[in-house]
Formats: sequence, C-alpha cells, structure tokens
Amino acid sequence: MNESQNPSALRSKQEITDALLKLMEQYPYSEISVKQIVLESGLVRKTFYRNYSSKDDVLNAYINSAIREYVGGLLEHPEDPMGVIFSFCEKNRKLLELLNRNRLLYLLLLRLNEEIPRLSKNVDMSRNPFAHLMEGMEPDYLIAFNIGAIWNVIFKWVERGMEEPLDYVRSTLEEYLRRMSQRTES
Repeated sequence: MNESQNPSALRSKQEITDALLKLMEQYPYSEISVKQIVLESGLVRKTFYRNYSSKDDVLNAYINSAIREYVGGLLEHPEDPMGVIFSFCEKNRKLLELLNRNRLLYLLLLRLNEEIPRLSKNVDMSRNPFAHLMEGMEPDYLIAFNIGAIWNVIFKWVERGMEEPLDYVRSTLEEYLRRMSQRTES
C-alpha cells in the first residue's frame, strides 16, 4: 500500500475502501474483484494500483487503521482496556459484521496478536487491571490467552448477530474476570 498523505491520494483511498465495504455488503468477499471496486468507486484502475496492490491490501489497510485507533485508545486509557475494547466494537460494528459474514474475523485476531504484545512491552502496564493476574508469569502466553479469550467472546457475540447489548457482553466478561481475580487472590 502506498503511504502517501497527499489529500488527493487520501480521498482516493477512502473512496476505494468505501467501495470495497459497500461491495462486501452485497457480495461474498471472495467474489469481489478489483474491477468491481474500481467501478464502484468511480476511479480508474491506475488510481487503484497507485494506492493498493490488491483488494486484500485495501481490507488489510482498513483493519490496520482500526487497530491503530484501538491501540491509541489503550495508550490513552491503560486503566480501562475493557472500555476501549467495547468502544472499538461499538464504533466498528459494521466492520465486525462484514468480516464475520465473510469468515474473515481471524484477520482482526492476527493483528491484535501482533500489536498487543508489542504494546505491552513499550507501555507501563501497572495501571492495567490485567497486570496483577499476570504478575510473575510468562507475559507472552498470558497476553495471548487474554486476547483469545476476550476476542473469542466478542466474535461469538458477532456470530450471534450482535443482538445482545454490548453492555451485557462487557458485564459478563468483567464478572468472569472478577471471579478469576478472586480465585488468584485466595
């Protein structure tokens, strides 16, 4: 992907991304072609390839952007990772639904598994409520466990059609974590 910050390039990237997302609402991702994205965006093929190498590149750039925003939220509010997670889910409901519909939620999990361990190595985790659960233990495994556990619950919510209120899912997870915390303190 071309990282140009030129306003025209940014506008083109947004139009291409919007076109892909609109097409994902109508067609399976596997059936969407660059030609369809170009036609939907109203741009020319050359503009597409000036900014992206493939439709996967477009989707990955969109996911990466969402993850960067998520990580920024964690940096801003290290004491409330659950709040950041559920704000991310609320803001990105459509992305979650489209990824689920196309059996691509794993792409989000892959990016989380890359970014969160990197983040935990560069940030003071003392204000993170999970830190005391990991004290004295191998952090890489526990971070992977936390990511997998929390995000698999969220993915289950997405698979069920996101019908339960997010507050219900959040309170369920927080209660589980509270119980786990009590067990480790005993």
